[in-house]
Amino acid sequence: MRSPIYIEIHNRIRKDIESGKWQVGQRIPAERDLAETFGVSRMTLRQAIKTLVDEGILERHVGSGTYVASQKVQEKMSGITSFTDLMQAQGKVPSSKTISYHMASPTLSEIERLELPDGNQVLRMERIRYADGVPISFETAAVPADLIEGFSKEEVTASLYHALETKGGYRLGGAQQTVSATLASERIADYLKVKRNDAILKLRQVSFLDSGRPFEYVRTEYVGDRFEFYLER
Repeated sequence: MRSPIYIEIHNRIRKDIESGKWQVGQRIPAERDLAETFGVSRMTLRQAIKTLVDEGILERHVGSGTYVASQKVQEKMSGITSFTDLMQAQGKVPSSKTISYHMASPTLSEIERLELPDGNQVLRMERIRYADGVPISFETAAVPADLIEGFSKEEVTASLYHALETKGGYRLGGAQQTVSATLASERIADYLKVKRNDAILKLRQVSFLDSGRPFEYVRTEYVGDRFEFYLER
């Protein structure tokens, strides 16, 4: 199966960055020019750029343009906890709304982070997560398709972690997490009921089974004044 055009563009831009065509901190060409270079619509190009921004490879500067992201200070956080368990522990009722749910060809970043063999597909899903009916975060997750073979959509979207443990018989391990600050795009602002350019906390996480196999690569955008992270040392 051929990858969607925006993923092919994503992969080509990433390869250009890795080859040194654009350096860290350098502004990449305007979307109009890149769309012309790749022979695609601006909408397709914009989707590829957004995916690279979500992955932390590019970063947007309001009123200035899009740049190759610089390395940021990272703080290690402990363990993995499902959103459902986290909300319940705080006495809140968790819920979610699935925006998209489909099997897809992985991006280069998903192949790398999930350590996928050639030809493997991923389940990619987008969800809005709520606590007591208030939108807390927007989540884009990629999961190796073979890990959830035979799982229903309802089982996966209700709680992926619970389904892996109870139906799949897997034991969950640790996670690698990166948190950064950003501004809400028009789409995210609409989903999370905030204003465009409001403060957003962005979490990128790779979650592992107890065996060490990566089982999830997720990018989550949290409303800045409705959620906070804390560290345990």
